Amino acid sequence: MRLAQPLRSAVAAIAAAALSVAPALAEAPTAASVQAPLTIRVGQAEDFSRIEFRWAAGAQMGAHRDGQVLTISFSRDAKPDLGLLKSVPLKWIKSVDVRHEKGGLVFVLTLTDDADATTGVADGADFVNVFAKQQAAAGPAQAPPTSRPDPVPFGGTVVMTSALDGQQLRFDFPWRNPLGAAVFRRGDAIWVVFDAVARIDVSRAPKNVIQYADIQSFQGQGYSAVRITTRAPVAFAAAPNGSDWGVVLEPYSPPPYTAVKLARDDSSGPAALTTAMAGATGVYWVSDPAVGDRIGVVTAFPPSKGLPTRRDFVEFSMLQSAQGLAVATRVDDLNVGFNGDIVTMSRPKGLALSSVGAKLAGVEAMEGPKPAALAGLIGDDWANTGGTSFLARYDALMGSVAEEEGKGLEGPTTGHLALARFMIGEGLDFEAIGLLNDAMRTHPALGGEAEFRALRGMAKVMAHRYKEAETDLSAPVLEDNPAASLWRAYVFAKESQWADAKKAFTAGSSALSQFPPLWRQRFTRTAAETALALGDIGGARSWINYARANTANPEDDAQTRLTDAMVTEREGNLGGALASYQELEQSPMDEVAGPAQLHATQVQLTLNTVTPAQAIGVFDGLRFRWRGGSFELEDIRALGQLYLSQGRYREALEAFRSAGKNLPDLPEAVQLQADLEAAFKSLFLDGQADSLQPIQALALFYDFKELTPVGEDGDAMVRRLTRRLVDVDLLPQAEELLKYQVDNRLDGVPKAEVATDLAVIDLMDRKPEDALDAINASRTTVLPQALNLQRRVVAARALTGLEQYDTALEMLGSDNSPDAVDARAEVVWRQRNWPAAGAIFEKQLGDRYRTPGLLAAVDEGRLLRAAAAYSLAGDDAALARLRTNWTPFVAGSRNPDALRVALSGLRDGQVAPTDFSRIAADNQLFAGWVAKMRARFDQAPAPAPRPAPSPRQASADVAPPPAAKPAAKPTGKA
Repeated sequence: MRLAQPLRSAVAAIAAAALSVAPALAEAPTAASVQAPLTIRVGQAEDFSRIEFRWAAGAQMGAHRDGQVLTISFSRDAKPDLGLLKSVPLKWIKSVDVRHEKGGLVFVLTLTDDADATTGVADGADFVNVFAKQQAAAGPAQAPPTSRPDPVPFGGTVVMTSALDGQQLRFDFPWRNPLGAAVFRRGDAIWVVFDAVARIDVSRAPKNVIQYADIQSFQGQGYSAVRITTRAPVAFAAAPNGSDWGVVLEPYSPPPYTAVKLARDDSSGPAALTTAMAGATGVYWVSDPAVGDRIGVVTAFPPSKGLPTRRDFVEFSMLQSAQGLAVATRVDDLNVGFNGDIVTMSRPKGLALSSVGAKLAGVEAMEGPKPAALAGLIGDDWANTGGTSFLARYDALMGSVAEEEGKGLEGPTTGHLALARFMIGEGLDFEAIGLLNDAMRTHPALGGEAEFRALRGMAKVMAHRYKEAETDLSAPVLEDNPAASLWRAYVFAKESQWADAKKAFTAGSSALSQFPPLWRQRFTRTAAETALALGDIGGARSWINYARANTANPEDDAQTRLTDAMVTEREGNLGGALASYQELEQSPMDEVAGPAQLHATQVQLTLNTVTPAQAIGVFDGLRFRWRGGSFELEDIRALGQLYLSQGRYREALEAFRSAGKNLPDLPEAVQLQADLEAAFKSLFLDGQADSLQPIQALALFYDFKELTPVGEDGDAMVRRLTRRLVDVDLLPQAEELLKYQVDNRLDGVPKAEVATDLAVIDLMDRKPEDALDAINASRTTVLPQALNLQRRVVAARALTGLEQYDTALEMLGSDNSPDAVDARAEVVWRQRNWPAAGAIFEKQLGDRYRTPGLLAAVDEGRLLRAAAAYSLAGDDAALARLRTNWTPFVAGSRNPDALRVALSGLRDGQVAPTDFSRIAADNQLFAGWVAKMRARFDQAPAPAPRPAPSPRQASADVAPPPAAKPAAKPTGKA
């Protein structure tokens, strides 16, 4: 909670010139004090006492006032020298306590009963000034006539009720008869003041809501009040209903409201400030417990009227109000009173008000459009030609601009701004932008003026140059301007920044009633679209009802009816929405008829009154009826989603991709790109493309391969598609797909994994040299042990295919895994090391002969080779063992003749050695290995995240094979 600064300017002068510091402070500070993190200085002047806190590294100060206890807190902690603070007696301060809380430093100052205080920052130090309370004698209070009906309920208590609807919170105060009220904001508090004394029961206020932090009620002389402390600045409105008063926080749509206008009045004496306040009932001076001063409050009967934005003057400030008026005074003799409907602020010797501003005087002299009451508003006379033609008015205003151009940088800019207002009023937005840019070039100081930044921002909004408009409308000089907030909200909504738009609409709602009907409708229609985008259907309904009440022109009215139909659809009334859409389809405006047809077709799809094919025809036709803008993206998105649901994947992807290319700068294009990536992912990762033929899936993947995500999902997509290609023997296509991944997309362990799969497929396609190249091109320093062993086996098989048998055996080393044993058996067979080959193949068969049933193809191949190897090695005993164990399986085998010949051996010269070369060909074993590899591709899970390999789980990658050795000489007899 902030403290106000009611201290008069004279106090500041005393602080600068007449501060009487304790003697110890008159000396130069020591080195130790300069280096201390916090230095405390105290002083006493005739009219006030002062404490200064100077931090070496800076700290944020907070202040809280509770009666006569002032708590000063700092965001940093320290152990300062408190000697002076404790020993020097300071007038108006009873005691000082110091605490260390939550990493910060806290000073608790207890003030005397007649003391007041203010805080601030000056010359790099935080300070507290304590002084005698000033009696805010602001003239006698005025009260309602005693003859009016008593508004206080029987029993003397007003029981406040509340209603929470989403972000909107409403408080209602039921009175017995009508009475006057004021609703205004001071700092982070919303005040409600009634012109009757009653106890107000606020116990029914909801707890733990975001709209407010605290609520309290109290009574004063002639009035009752409620103070609502908010957690952050919120929009608020007064909502009278008969004799009851309502206050709404974060209203969805502001209730009817009239903005009062302030005017200088020196016709009957010293300068005063007046305003018309119809139905004024009283003036009360209300004590603010947070600040310690008093606020002048003017209450009034309904309807709602107030000051939409705070106005600061030399001697006082007019606070923002939704009903009545509130004045925070800085002087002792300010008088606030009313006579009939005219409220007057005055002082005995007059207010320090400036005379009619030079700019306004200049505009009046040329009879040009006058500045609006608030920068960002549109004046009533901006489109007024002054009783002449457009060209005559334009020429007159242009003449003033020409005169100003000749006076250089220090010349006036009144003519430039007057012509800009006229252009904006006439809808000449691009011309206004050019004029204002030229004015900025010749008068750079304009960049710091609120009206200039607002005018240029407004013109850019009207020209649909939203990014540029945001820069002007976000200028610091317009930060707290509610009219500029509405323009910012409109820009944010056009850029689909919905959350920012909602905040800005809330901040600007108090200025809404001051705009002409056209822009009231546009703002509130856009606010409804914002609420729809955020899922706030109730808020959208409130905003669109307000927009429908502000008719403007046929074009804008039709767009508002379209938004109304969208709200109706989201409310669940599909029949009512469809009727509105179909009516709007007949609009001559394509920007209305097109979206209406789109939404009508979507509703009909939901109601099953049109087929998907018919809807596709409508959506596709709309792509060419209206090009550009968010509607085209909305249409394409609907079309793409419908294509996907119908299994027309290529058309869906092409539609999504075309939109992203044509309109990359629109926010909706980002969502379309996300839809495109999600569709590609669902096709090739979630399995939707499995319904396509493998070659069709491959073609679709290649046409959109730039969408393949980097990382695990991309790897899984490629593996899934590769498996399908391998299943149907499209090995060259699978090799090409994996090779692209290895060469262009992957690094490190993922690259080694995919390269290993590529090498396996190369071997299946009988390309051992390509397989070895794939292994060697993907070598890396450290790999998981399982992957490294797999790569060694694959490399050994590739070397075997290249007849580098000794190198293949070296590659296998001592690995006795099943895959390594298979590879080693293949090597020794090709080396014609018959005894070793026979032993390995028989060992692989194991005791399978004990289990009845047909042999698998791979087992038949092993039996055939074992028998042939033993025969060629002349090992009759081993061959006899095979005959005994395996003869029962011959009759049911796939190739019984070959098995009989192999098991019979070379006895009596009945079988020549060349027969063994024929019957023991490697077709069966190779086919079995290929089948096993296919099964592995089918069973391979999607890659999961892996931690960095630990020393126990990792090993060095396969070393490149040594220089090729000549093929090993055969052993045994042929």
